[in-house]
Amino acid sequence: MSTIDELADRIERLLLRHEELRRTNELLQRQLAQVSAERDSLRQRLQTARARIDALLEHLPSEAAQTPQNGPEGS
Repeated sequence: MSTIDELADRIERLLLRHEELRRTNELLQRQLAQVSAERDSLRQRLQTARARIDALLEHLPSEAAQTPQNGPEGS
């Protein structure tokens, strides 16, 4: 009879461990979803920032227009 009791105890511990692991898994899945959403948001912000920088760079005068005609000495 003690073998059956030991087996029942082990099964009970396994069930408790299974439930604990299931809850942990759910928590990790929620955290992963949050981190993934944050990553996607940051990627979008980065893309927007790059587009704004590219637009600003297009408005800068070209390098040829900035170079003085007489050279760097200013003769």
